[in-house]
Amino acid sequence: MKKRIAIQGEPGCFHDAAARYFFSNEEVETIPCETFIGMFDLLRTDASLLGIVAIENTIAGSLLQNHELLRQSNQTIVGEYKMHISHVLAALPGQSIDELTEVNSHPMALMQCEQYLLRHPNMKMVERNDTAGSAREIAQKKLTGHAAVCGKYAAELYGLNILEEGIQTNKRNFTRFLIIADPIEAPALTQGKQVNKASLVFTLPHTHGSLSKILTIFSFYDINLSKIQSLPIIGREWEYRFYINLTFDDYTRYRQSIDAVRPLINDFKILGEYAEHSTIE
Repeated sequence: MKKRIAIQGEPGCFHDAAARYFFSNEEVETIPCETFIGMFDLLRTDASLLGIVAIENTIAGSLLQNHELLRQSNQTIVGEYKMHISHVLAALPGQSIDELTEVNSHPMALMQCEQYLLRHPNMKMVERNDTAGSAREIAQKKLTGHAAVCGKYAAELYGLNILEEGIQTNKRNFTRFLIIADPIEAPALTQGKQVNKASLVFTLPHTHGSLSKILTIFSFYDINLSKIQSLPIIGREWEYRFYINLTFDDYTRYRQSIDAVRPLINDFKILGEYAEHSTIE
């Protein structure tokens, strides 16, 4: 059955590419959404849809808004994909770098490629809303003298010629994407996979040593804390909501650790239990 996956961004964007990599052996239809809020709204109306959402980047850090959108939603994490973010310079076929006068892309992508672009002062950097959207606009409007900073997949999708690959300043640029689904659909998507990672969210009493007690319990059960992210709770000064990722070898021990910490935490929610993606292409 075809996988229908909601994405934030234009066809050809990194969310689109990550969805197709994750479901590489299946037929995929991606459904573009302008914003992450719009994507979660769409998922709420159709339980058959899956979603994919960027949650952290090795350069920019955590996408805090997406942590909150996930917590507030009814969605469950069923998988993750860690993708190398590599930007290319793409233009209409027949164009050379010397002929370019303008380069278009999302401001984050332009910033990540700034050192390369500054070596070509003939190209004026002009911000657009989307990397793939920049490639699509150049292709559809036949904009000579323009180039897009985008992913290789977007350049190929819109028939642009790739003039340079890997132009980002920091070559170790990776984004972790989460695949999310309605809880009713989640068991079928994780069936047969080695579930060895969990994402949780909770609050703690505003008392001395409350977090260290939780971490000590996880350590006792041989549970590895791979990430912790705190966000302030609006209206409750100096109190925080904690988002954590755990990895484990023994699912039974993991569940025992959850039972052990439950009496010590509040507003607890398991955002998902899934297989860790350790291979980065």
